[in-house]
Amino acid sequence: MRWKEQLLSLKPYQPGKSIEEVKRQFHLEKITKLASNENPFGCSKKVLNAITDYQKSLAIYPDGYATDLREKVASILNVGQDELIFGNGSDELIQVISRALLGPNANTVMAAPTFPQYRHNATLEGAIIKEIPLVNGNHDLDGMLAAIDDQTNVVWLCSPNNPTGTYIPEGELVEFLEKVPVDTLIVLDEAYNEYVVADDYYNSIELARQFENLIVLRTFSKIYGLASLRVGYGIANPAIIRALEPAREPFNLNTFAQLAARTAIEDQEFVQNCKDVNREGLNQFYQYCDEHKLFYYPSQGNFILIDFQVDADEVFQYLLQKGYIVRSGKALGFPTSVRITVGSAEQNEGVLSAISMFLARELQK
Repeated sequence: MRWKEQLLSLKPYQPGKSIEEVKRQFHLEKITKLASNENPFGCSKKVLNAITDYQKSLAIYPDGYATDLREKVASILNVGQDELIFGNGSDELIQVISRALLGPNANTVMAAPTFPQYRHNATLEGAIIKEIPLVNGNHDLDGMLAAIDDQTNVVWLCSPNNPTGTYIPEGELVEFLEKVPVDTLIVLDEAYNEYVVADDYYNSIELARQFENLIVLRTFSKIYGLASLRVGYGIANPAIIRALEPAREPFNLNTFAQLAARTAIEDQEFVQNCKDVNREGLNQFYQYCDEHKLFYYPSQGNFILIDFQVDADEVFQYLLQKGYIVRSGKALGFPTSVRITVGSAEQNEGVLSAISMFLARELQK
């Protein structure tokens, strides 16, 4: 077979360990997964009721235009229906953008470390990748601007950034957007937007209206608790949406996903409660880390990256044996840190107790 050369150098996405896998491996009855930044409280009960009550035929293709969902999202966000594009998770939209704009004669600029699918898809398309190291966990916007040239087709910004949880303040972001060439697409990935509490966070929808080369990506996988159904969307100038649509797969959003997402976005009381409890959970981790002198990045997401100053895989494996699945920072560009999803108060207390046992063991070495 004459495979693409760049395909042969890539590894497929490696999902975290499943709960059932860990149960079998360590013969544990209770496993707590805090690895994938999922919502520990699931989704709105209204979503479950809507899916349970669904009576239509499953033999019919889903609405390829996602009409009802489009109308609902447009109404709640106060955007035009022609300013929206929907994907099978925002992962698919990253793929669509890469397919539409990247190739061997183009380059793309991104932070490092950041969400790895930007690099993955750029590699698949054969584009030149320019990675600009984070500075104190934050995007180096000046460095990214310096890397942009007349062959730069896409710039990726992840705010809040995964895996650090840091964000780009409004003033810095606007100054950056004003300097990027108008023929370069800027992708502002806001998967954790609904968790943000920072006073100087920006209004990305207003920015997408102001800057016609900006697309904002959001998802229903995080605070809305619909990760298993895969629903993401982009907000941009209608001209960008029209250009991207032919690169989107037909019927890419299944019927249950559309139903769940349009029901979920109506229940903003659930969203606000999850946001409040998440902030309480982050404070649990902050207090613990401060007491134990563990470095961490203050997070605007639903996760925290903690530096243990030892091989991250050791921490990961120890917590795994105690029944807690977290994410080793080795694969994320932070080899001595682990990323932990903020859970319920009880789950947070449990994993912090296990971390205390790990730290005690390290002191005895």
